[in-house]
Amino acid sequence: MLRYLSIRDFVIVAQLELDFTGGFTALSGETGAGKSILLDALSLALGERGDGGMVRSGCERAEISAEFDIAGLPGLQLWLEQQELPGDDGVCLLRRVLDAGGRSRGFINGRSATLQQMREASEWLLDIHGQHAHQSLLRPDAQRDLLDAYAGARGLAEQVSGAYKTWQMLEQRCRELSQNAEAMAAERELLSFQAQELESLDFSIAGWQETQAEYARLSHAASLLETAEFGLDVLGESEVACLPQLNALIARIETGIEVDPALGETLQLLDSARAELQEAVYALRQYQRRLELDPQRQRTLERTIQTVVDAARKYRVTPEELPQAQARVAARLAELGGDADLDALQRQAAQAYQSYLGVAQRLSGERRAAADQLSREITAAMQTLAMQGGSFVVSLATLAEGNRHGLESIEFQVAANPGMPVRALAKTASGGELARISLAMQVALSEVAQVPTLIFDEVDSGIGGRVAEIVGKLLKRLGQRHQVLCVTHLPQVAASADAQWQVSKTTRDGSTFSDISVLSPAQRVDEVARMLGGITLTETTRKHAAEMLGHTLAD
Repeated sequence: MLRYLSIRDFVIVAQLELDFTGGFTALSGETGAGKSILLDALSLALGERGDGGMVRSGCERAEISAEFDIAGLPGLQLWLEQQELPGDDGVCLLRRVLDAGGRSRGFINGRSATLQQMREASEWLLDIHGQHAHQSLLRPDAQRDLLDAYAGARGLAEQVSGAYKTWQMLEQRCRELSQNAEAMAAERELLSFQAQELESLDFSIAGWQETQAEYARLSHAASLLETAEFGLDVLGESEVACLPQLNALIARIETGIEVDPALGETLQLLDSARAELQEAVYALRQYQRRLELDPQRQRTLERTIQTVVDAARKYRVTPEELPQAQARVAARLAELGGDADLDALQRQAAQAYQSYLGVAQRLSGERRAAADQLSREITAAMQTLAMQGGSFVVSLATLAEGNRHGLESIEFQVAANPGMPVRALAKTASGGELARISLAMQVALSEVAQVPTLIFDEVDSGIGGRVAEIVGKLLKRLGQRHQVLCVTHLPQVAASADAQWQVSKTTRDGSTFSDISVLSPAQRVDEVARMLGGITLTETTRKHAAEMLGHTLAD
């Protein structure tokens, strides 16, 4: 569960550090105080996208850190090990830094992490139910996803989607092969020729480079021989060569040293130069012996190079890209070769359909069982949410042909009043009824959820009175199995919480600040009284608030 949250310079929060407990915690406060900022900051720490406008005005960066107890989440611990993001035993620390320019960095257990990794980790940690969740309840895809989530069949639904995709791909290949048999045969013939042609080149990058280097040497062999001969003449084999004259100079200086030892340093330099020149002569002679004129070899290399250049031009690539061209031809030929036998391909398609049908039928069974249970659960919840006599049905209509979502279409149907026939939720429910049904749906899904922390952001909007009290009891019941946080404006909901926090907004030195306080029992009485009766508190509202909370006011 969530144990600790630190927020710095985020929107109108300067600095906030919160320690969390289990059970049901309500967050309340006046309109505009920033109750949802806590959830926005938490969402950012869990990998949601942010922008520079979230950084507090005048600050360079915002920073959010969230610490979770994951001792009861072995799956997440294994995932962290696999991602090389381990932390302390039983602890997962998420941290997000967002600068005013919009750039952000994420960290898991002190190690740099991508937003995708942070979002994947968040799926183990908590669920956030937004205040507008009831709007998505009208979409068929959302209804299907909700039923699969309730059935614990999301993984099975993904298998169905993958099996359907494989089946349809093979069916499409069968159609293509049947309709374009001649064209595909011609393409295979051309590709076979190209594959043989490219293979006969026996081309490799290293060999190509060696061929070019050898050809360059042979092409310039005569010139290089002349250069070597000229060098030998200059250094030691002509009448005015360097080495004989240098030797003569050295002999005279050796004689002069007997008269003036100061010439010794010059003699050393000349001896060194003579040694270097002699080495150069030796190297040139060795090079001259290795260098040979070979016109036949040169012509062979010319033909090889021309063949490669012509092939590269033909396939519209550079010579260095010929291996990639050969790989593309081989890949396409292999693809066509697998489709060459229409009968074999049709058998593969039939097998793929049976695989799809098998997994889709399993999904249908899971959905039917979950649909019956969810229908009963939501119908029962409606009786307590000011829709007595109403009923809710998850309808599964068999499709003539399956699709990537399975063998049936799914529709939520409702009768809001007794004696009325059920009709599609989108055509029947009013805004308030839809909000209450959505809340009941979220509670039902949360009861089967595996994540330890559930957060509700004003999902109780549009209800009040006795219904609000029932909603509070529903959330309190959830708090017995999960850590539950709920942003609420209803005193009945807040009074049902195990703990209550108050979000307040103040202005200091022309700047706006948002803060959160953990309320004591006496402070809870005043806050619930404010929620009941407004800013001015009376003894009547305070007594009413104390009664809701089960407290006794001090005299």
